[in-house]
Amino acid sequence: GQTHGQAGMVPPPPAPSDYPNLGRIIAVSSGKGGVGKSTVAANLAVALAQAGHRVGLMDADIYGPNIPRMFGVFEKPPVVQGKIQPLAAWGVKLMSLGFLVDRDAPAIWRGPIIMKIVQQFLRDVDWGELDYFIVDLPPGTGDAQLSLVQSCQVSTALIVTTPQEMAVGDALRGARMFERVNVPVAGVVENMSAFVDASGRRVEMFGSGGGQRLAEELGVPLLGSVPLQPGLADLADHGKPVLSAEGDSPAAVALRNLAKREIG
Repeated sequence: GQTHGQAGMVPPPPAPSDYPNLGRIIAVSSGKGGVGKSTVAANLAVALAQAGHRVGLMDADIYGPNIPRMFGVFEKPPVVQGKIQPLAAWGVKLMSLGFLVDRDAPAIWRGPIIMKIVQQFLRDVDWGELDYFIVDLPPGTGDAQLSLVQSCQVSTALIVTTPQEMAVGDALRGARMFERVNVPVAGVVENMSAFVDASGRRVEMFGSGGGQRLAEELGVPLLGSVPLQPGLADLADHGKPVLSAEGDSPAAVALRNLAKREIG
């Protein structure tokens, strides 16, 4: 008979399910927190919606769900026939843990819980038919990232970084993680690049070139540099993505161009 040399092998991870209704799944990732990853994810979603696409945005950042605040949406999502109905703002369908737990609840989520939440947000939310599904991931390379790539076919990943060299090492690790699980990294988005003042003068407040260096190291394009601009954080705090509130500003133009490249 045949000898079975397979004993003791680790079972393979669950095969990613097909979610053809979600369209192109774009993961937005960063090596560390505070680089404006959610700002990029939110405005990319709004730009795609403004261009006439059907867009969903899943906030998988369990520790600091910023998406509700950025879209000015805080109510509890209704459940219809066992499916959670996403909330919507600025033409984007939204789901976030921030809708389901109290804002001040301590986020002491452990790995298995995070994996379940990511899977639930894919399976139990009534997303309908989408063209683009943007996922705002927590910073770093942890359970949420792995759960996402194991649960669905991620089309592409965007890595958000800042011009400081220090942020680059962390972002590099994140990009390598996607490479290991065969998710192509579309490119790097450098956020908080130069500050452009009223006269159009560029001031590099956080150093320069980090995004370009990271892109070169990964062998992917630098997809865009989003300049710092006054009032950007303030708009986010008031639930107004910059693309909806100040559509002609330098940051909005950079984010819209990023969306255009994404549609490609």
